[in-house]
Amino acid sequence: MPVEDQIGKARILIESLPYMRRFEGKTFVIKYGGHAMVEESLKVSFVKDVILMRQVGIKPVVVHGGGPQIGQTMTRMGLKPQFVDGLRVTDQDTINVVEMVLAGKVNKDIVSLINLNGGRAVGLSGKDGHTIQARKRQHVRQGPELQSPEIIDLGWVGDVEKIDTTLLDLLSQSTLIPVVAPVGVGESGETYNINADSVAGALAVALRAEKLILLTDVIGVKDKNGQLISELNQEQVRRLMQQEVITGGMIPKVETCINARKGGVDSTHIIDGRIEHALLLEVFTDQGVGTCVR
Repeated sequence: MPVEDQIGKARILIESLPYMRRFEGKTFVIKYGGHAMVEESLKVSFVKDVILMRQVGIKPVVVHGGGPQIGQTMTRMGLKPQFVDGLRVTDQDTINVVEMVLAGKVNKDIVSLINLNGGRAVGLSGKDGHTIQARKRQHVRQGPELQSPEIIDLGWVGDVEKIDTTLLDLLSQSTLIPVVAPVGVGESGETYNINADSVAGALAVALRAEKLILLTDVIGVKDKNGQLISELNQEQVRRLMQQEVITGGMIPKVETCINARKGGVDSTHIIDGRIEHALLLEVFTDQGVGTCVR
């Protein structure tokens, strides 16, 4: 390798040093989903980033999605996925599949991959230790075609009611990396399917995290010309939503970021999980690769 390339690598390490010092002992909550959970090279890139974070003293907590995997399993079982306003209708058969896929297959695959690459991970769902206590979601549909708002029963779809950090606090005292499936528990022990972004945001607030990082399949928040916006404050986010520059699936993500900021999380990030080592580039370099909502 040419000396110039070796010097370039050394400069990158030097650039990352102040960030390593600053974030040592801090908790990062990372929502893992999209292409980063599907493509093999991105999966390995992600777990190595998380392992390195833990090695330098950061305490990562991974919250994962798994919508495509749920859909594939339902199809194989002869169940037809149904959605209302982008939300999965979750009857009793569906919630059984959701729990099996998220808390079983997907969760344990991530844990295994972290362990195989030199880390130490443990998998849990929100039902373990009553970590994620949930309530049934009341979904209201509104629109010009409706004479009045319509309440839609989505079945076993929930919202976060309360986070009990006891189990995660214990794990944070070790070198273990918690991997959390977004499955919550109701007051009578019933199971709820909860949006993974919402779970990650609620956990970040409850754990007093330094950062909340959402991995997506887009480069971040873009302006009206389609260019990446590297940094936003809450007022700018609201203005872009009013101008319909921020639309669709990006709206719940930026709202999760705003709620986390209001709850005391220092900074929130929406980054492109399709970029190899996106986590390290966002956290340990001056430029970053996504959008930071402060």
